Amino acid sequence: MVVDKTLIDIVKKISIEAGKIILSHYNDIDINSSIEIKSDKSPVTIADKESSSYIIKKLLEATPDIPVISEEENNYSYQQRKSFDYFWLIDPLDGTKEFINKNGEFTTNIALIHKKKPIFGVVHSPVMNTIYWAAKNQGAFLSENNITKKINTNNFKFDGSHLRIVVSRSHLDDKTINFLSTFKYPVIIKKGSSLKFMQIAEGKADLYFRFNSISEWDTAASHIIVEEAGGKIKNILTNKNINYNKKNMKIPGFIVTGTIKN
Repeated sequence: MVVDKTLIDIVKKISIEAGKIILSHYNDIDINSSIEIKSDKSPVTIADKESSSYIIKKLLEATPDIPVISEEENNYSYQQRKSFDYFWLIDPLDGTKEFINKNGEFTTNIALIHKKKPIFGVVHSPVMNTIYWAAKNQGAFLSENNITKKINTNNFKFDGSHLRIVVSRSHLDDKTINFLSTFKYPVIIKKGSSLKFMQIAEGKADLYFRFNSISEWDTAASHIIVEEAGGKIKNILTNKNINYNKKNMKIPGFIVTGTIKN
């Protein structure tokens, strides 16, 4: 399968339209009345569900032979999906807590996986009206205020001082705090959702890490964007590459870096 301009434009449009659905609920004064708590204790809203349904419907219209797995609608067993050559992996509303708190730091994430690796990804911020995308060997891009530009990670030394380190606005745990203390005068940047990855991809930050497990749909779209911008994402426990479509669809933790200088 070729990820060409036509497919890229289709998926970008799907992401933007899903963002409009999310914003229709974001501006609803009764947003808190539609919150449910899932079995993993994370919140889900009607915006998550409607965005998911829309993205799935439109992706299947555009690519009927490619299955879609969503955080909110994963109807495939491992026995079925382990044989998938290609599949779409989506997080229809990444940063639900940020959505509920109305700080604007949430995104829609759409990734195309091929043989356990993301080869195309789109991350859209509805509130900021920005959209990031990348396809394998085609570079990473940002469209903002109708201006599109290629983006690249920053060059930095891992043992340097004043590294710009991104941390979660909602998940700052003791391990993260302890790890931060090992750096020389770090500059801390707090962000929600996949916007943390985008800080690395744009060169606005140098490092982002997470010690707790996370689901594959939380990282897939950002993964290819960071890589095409020149950065890396590795398993934080093994420093090995991250694969997708595992049986439990979990990542034990990761470290995301810009371009490391020797």
